[in-house]
Amino acid sequence: PMKDAQKPDHISLTTLVGRLKEGRFVIPDFQREFEWKPWDIRELMRSIFLDYYIGSLLLWKGTKENFDALACEPIYGYPDGNGNHEHIVLDGQQRLTALYYAFLAPDAPAPNRANRFLYFIRVDRFMEEAYDDAFHYDWTQWGIKLLGETTEQYKGHYFPLSVIGQGGWELPNWVQGYERYWQDAASLANDGGDEPAAEAAERHADNARAFGEHLKGITQEYQIAFIELDRDLEIDKVCDIFTQINSRGIRLDVFDLLNALLKPKGLQLKHLWRDAAPRLDFVETERMNVYILQVMSILRQAYCSPKYLYYLLPGQPKKVREPDGTLRKEILIEDPEQFETLWAQAVEALVKGVDLLRHPQEFGAISSEYLPYVSILPAFAALQVAAGEVPANRRLDAQRKIRHWYWASVFTNRYSGSVESTTSRDFLDVKAWFEEDSAEPPLIAELRSRFRNLELRREVRRGTSVYNGIFNLLVLGQARDWMTGNIPQWGDLDDHHIVPKDWGKSQGLTGMIDTILNRTPLTADTNRHVIRDRLPNEYLPELVAENGEPMVRATLESHFISPSAFDVLLRSPFTPDDFEAFLGERQRTLQAAIEDLLVKERLDLTPQLRDLDTRVESVELALRRAIDDALGGDPAKLPPHVQQKVDDRIQTAVRRNPSLDPAEFDGLARRLEYFDLRELEETITSKASWSFFDGRFPSKESLTGRFCQLAELRNGIRHSRTVGEIARKDGEAALLWFEQVLASQKPAGSE
Repeated sequence: PMKDAQKPDHISLTTLVGRLKEGRFVIPDFQREFEWKPWDIRELMRSIFLDYYIGSLLLWKGTKENFDALACEPIYGYPDGNGNHEHIVLDGQQRLTALYYAFLAPDAPAPNRANRFLYFIRVDRFMEEAYDDAFHYDWTQWGIKLLGETTEQYKGHYFPLSVIGQGGWELPNWVQGYERYWQDAASLANDGGDEPAAEAAERHADNARAFGEHLKGITQEYQIAFIELDRDLEIDKVCDIFTQINSRGIRLDVFDLLNALLKPKGLQLKHLWRDAAPRLDFVETERMNVYILQVMSILRQAYCSPKYLYYLLPGQPKKVREPDGTLRKEILIEDPEQFETLWAQAVEALVKGVDLLRHPQEFGAISSEYLPYVSILPAFAALQVAAGEVPANRRLDAQRKIRHWYWASVFTNRYSGSVESTTSRDFLDVKAWFEEDSAEPPLIAELRSRFRNLELRREVRRGTSVYNGIFNLLVLGQARDWMTGNIPQWGDLDDHHIVPKDWGKSQGLTGMIDTILNRTPLTADTNRHVIRDRLPNEYLPELVAENGEPMVRATLESHFISPSAFDVLLRSPFTPDDFEAFLGERQRTLQAAIEDLLVKERLDLTPQLRDLDTRVESVELALRRAIDDALGGDPAKLPPHVQQKVDDRIQTAVRRNPSLDPAEFDGLARRLEYFDLRELEETITSKASWSFFDGRFPSKESLTGRFCQLAELRNGIRHSRTVGEIARKDGEAALLWFEQVLASQKPAGSE
């Protein structure tokens, strides 16, 4: 029966290399030739020695009749002769052949090359974690000569991978010889009084021991997964399985592998997925079943690459290295019941995460095609779980930090490539950021420095993270319908052209007419009944005539079309230069919106509080300028207790961000950026410095009262996100007072 025909298992690297050496694996005639390039083999070696998962193999336990019927041949480079044939390779030929070529170093040219290629690890680079330079291949006479000269290998730190293929004591002998070489070199250097050379040699000797331990661990403990098909399967069924895998592109992935490995434990993973799939069908992706496994893995061990998913198997021990170097075994999931519980938690987290992302007032991805990334879902869902586990009084702040991380990821294209390591790093960084007084992840500073360089005019294709991110912001901005002035039902919105596409084609603007700067969320009715392939200078006057200019301008401002951009759209005749001017103005407006909503974190505020927060910021900046002017830019005139608090804050910032130069803070203006509102007040009102400000403000008492009102408003906006009516009105009065007082002051030396 088919249920007994597939046997999932795994094999250590040493055992696999031994079986390759014995000729256990053969390639059926219908497989393609070995196609990998020399650098592909190098990258596979890199993956293995960095302990990454390299995929599973599909093997068929063969018989002599089947070997003959399928015209099987040895792996490329294997010497003539029958070998001890055991398995027909259905999936994994390229990887197995690469392993054979690198570890057995056959005296054969690389495929489609004139020369033989040899593979080495540069031990010194490997131990420095300079992994991009650590894996080396060579096809010259120098490399062939090096293969036979052990002393030169030790001297140049070149470890031949073929040592592993030789088996026996060759590997420990090489490592011991390498260590002895550098111990002897250290002794010679010490005898000669060359202390730097002795230190370097001792470091190499220490590295030799550590490298030897790593080699031992990889060769003995690194596991390659495989599925073995029973020898009694009929050839036609085996060929059909192979065709399914290779021709139709339905590859065995980690989900299929875990499904096979869980069956003997009484778990039907495909059945669990079948039940969960309808709840997650909003997102169009074939990887959602793997994303559930990734969320499970992140929540249990913070990592989610395929190698780590293997440890989700109930009872599967994971080796964990303690700080003292000892290894212990840890079981992440004890039994099938615990697996199902964690699966259900991961499904719930993804459902909640998707609901948040698609909500028009939360993240604005109103349909799957407007989701900036599908690949960000595991990190986003796992962080939602982590945020729910912080103390209740910090959950609001945790959600704020998730939003900040999310938008920074969108506008820095963070999740556009291979993302498993990024997912793990972000989960750990943002979870740590949930703690009070913890450092923000570097990504947040990256958004601040990069958002001004976003070339939004180049975003012409729906589906890219920045294009979709801008569309999401337009939805979040509650862009109003152009005919009714109402906020439309989100299911009725699509991104339509403001200046029509046909006009762009007629002007030769084929690509640029599709930029996100010329698109906005509109209903199909608005597109059909208002725009109708007409220029704005035709349809906007009609809207003005029906609804009044103030209403139409306000409606378009909800689409980040500024008054200046509105005026450009009305120009007649409307030329390509006018279109360019419109794009430039909307780029400026959207950049300002990104700064205001995301960098300054005003996204969650009502429009009224958003305006008040902007005014508070302006007053704080004006107070800094007034203090810098009154104290003549001299930090020594600051009150000592304020000076100490700010010094501590600056030192922390420099420690967390090595790019900051402490010399930047010699002047007062730069130091003032690290003052909070109360420290600005204390600087002005303290006994030591009031004389510098006496006459600039009506009285110390009135100034102190206004600072209290302003602080209550500011803290209400920035922290609790709720502001009572009395606090708001008092704060508005304080803002007005400060704005008038500071506007009346003249900088020192001005006329």
